[in-house]
Amino acid sequence: MPGDHSSKQYDMDLEAIRSKVLQMGGLVESQFKDAVSCFRHGDLAVAEQVIRGDDAVNRLEVSLDDTCSHLIVKRQPAANDLRTVVATLKVITDLERIGDESCKIARSARSLHERGTIGVLNHYEAIRVMAASAAESLHAALDAFARLDDAQAAGIIAGDEAIDHEFRSVMRSMITFMMEDPRTISSALDCLWAAKAIERIGDHAKNIAEYVIYVVRGKDIRHTGFAPAALDGSD
Repeated sequence: MPGDHSSKQYDMDLEAIRSKVLQMGGLVESQFKDAVSCFRHGDLAVAEQVIRGDDAVNRLEVSLDDTCSHLIVKRQPAANDLRTVVATLKVITDLERIGDESCKIARSARSLHERGTIGVLNHYEAIRVMAASAAESLHAALDAFARLDDAQAAGIIAGDEAIDHEFRSVMRSMITFMMEDPRTISSALDCLWAAKAIERIGDHAKNIAEYVIYVVRGKDIRHTGFAPAALDGSD
């Protein structure tokens, strides 16, 4: 009975952590959405709000790190339980970095619109498509983490190449734009920095998906050339 009680309490502690991680995930999703919006519309008040909001994300990271560390010391989890806590710590780090990337987008938006250069925004559609793909990946990664859905996680990993392709397309477009009119270099670079931040957000979503597979399957697939078919019929 005491062991059963301890196990239930551990499960409750872990669920409380998971809930708080998803709260953090919702916060960075909103940050990202607002950052892309102010990039398009030039709302400097929203840009400042995104930048200031990073403090709340950082506080959540510190709080969750501390909670996970205490859980390890107090419960001394082993096997799958330990994998879950370790993966959760890594997810927290990736979420904090997504918040940082959103701030970079907001700063690029502020710089672009304070400069008053509108021509570069003709290229916004390509960035919008890229941002929509990254936002979808992030949302799906958080959903996969919440449900420990390794099949969904595998799909996110497979889809990351599309975001990388979109970034390369934006980069080529911006380089051509700068070559044709050197006066646009500063503004085009702002667009490039924003596009790179979006690409990195896609990478962090992919990382979260990899941690889901690590928890469910016990496989560390980072840097392995993982293919989704590798999960079929295997543990």
